[in-house]
Formats: sequence, C-alpha cells, structure tokens
Amino acid sequence: MIKVDDKIKEHLIDLNPGEENISLTILELLEHEYRRRLIHYENINEAFKKKYNMTFDEFEERNIVREKMFSWDVESDAMDWEQAIDGIKTMKKKLGDVSVIRTH
Repeated sequence: MIKVDDKIKEHLIDLNPGEENISLTILELLEHEYRRRLIHYENINEAFKKKYNMTFDEFEERNIVREKMFSWDVESDAMDWEQAIDGIKTMKKKLGDVSVIRTH
C-alpha cells in the first residue's frame, strides 16, 4: 500500500471531483500520460514515414542508412524512429495493463 500525503490527495481530488477512490484517479492520470506519450511517438513515426515515404520496416529492409552512406542525419533518424516504434509498443502495453487493473 502506498501512503499519499494529504496535500497530494487534495490535488488528486481536485483533478477528479466526486471520486473518493484515489487509486482510480491515479489510474486515470497514468492512462492520460500513457496516451499522451503514445500520441507523441505516433507523431514521430508519421513524420518519418512521410519524410522517407515508407514504413520503418521498409526503411530497415532497404537498409536506407547504408544507401545514404551512413550520413549522420539518416543514422540519427533511424535511431529516433526505432525509439518511437518501441515507444508505441510500450505505451500500448502499458495502456493494456492499466485497463486490466481498472477492471479488477
């Protein structure tokens, strides 16, 4: 069990008036943050898809980094894009976890 300071409880109640269960409010905050991060990673993915006119899998299969002579920009994009793809997977998993907790 986590002990929550009374001042923090006040803020949690302000965020979700009428909800007495602080755990549900915390779950909602987690869900909102995971959704915010998911949107961020999806936006990065979409930007790179447009920039390279392909998906990340196609980018990897075609070995675009080598094709572009290992330029810093392309290597940096590849790392950022891969991080975004991993972030999407992670955030979807976290959202699923929160959903399971919420139903119990």
